[in-house]
Amino acid sequence: MALPAIAPYPMPTADALPANKVDWTVDPDRAVLLVHDLQNYFLGAFQADASPVTELLGNIAALKKDCDRLGVPVVYSAQPGGQSAAERGLQQDFWGPGLPDDEHAKAIADAVAPTGGDTVLTKWKYSAFVRTDLAERMAAQGRDQLIIVGVYAHIGVLMSACDAWMRDIQPFLVADAVADFSAEDHAMALRWAAAKCAVVTTTDRLFEGA
Repeated sequence: MALPAIAPYPMPTADALPANKVDWTVDPDRAVLLVHDLQNYFLGAFQADASPVTELLGNIAALKKDCDRLGVPVVYSAQPGGQSAAERGLQQDFWGPGLPDDEHAKAIADAVAPTGGDTVLTKWKYSAFVRTDLAERMAAQGRDQLIIVGVYAHIGVLMSACDAWMRDIQPFLVADAVADFSAEDHAMALRWAAAKCAVVTTTDRLFEGA
């Protein structure tokens, strides 16, 4: 039930992305960036000095700079450590006890850590919307687009994208700013999102022209 050790694999390139079913484009005045679960505990499953985690962190850092320049709010999801069995719920059966009650494990990676007016939400389930006020925060700001980056692509990232779609929030999944258990899982998440609920794009293309 513990996280697997993740072998290095190459980040997908723009020419390998699935075809999108819709032609939505990001409007900085409508968008929010969600940095999903980039805590040391989850990143610890990767080889720190290899792909995909090196590109993951570099691309997210670049997107954060773009968001700062364009006035796009940045929201982080972060799971609490030391959850009780009741708080953990069915996740206990699939993943065990989760994060330990340890400050380093719970911390968001230094390379992409929150700054300034960034918001950190306590997250309990796969989707960043469940048991949080993410939807309410977005509505209060008049924002209906969600850019999603982080880990893991085929689990919480994909579920958050689908949950956004079900709330009439347009999701954008940044293919080279998410990572997963394997290249196969990563590719599956991109294919499903592009066909069912989101625009799949890249760091370089996301704010193209903005």
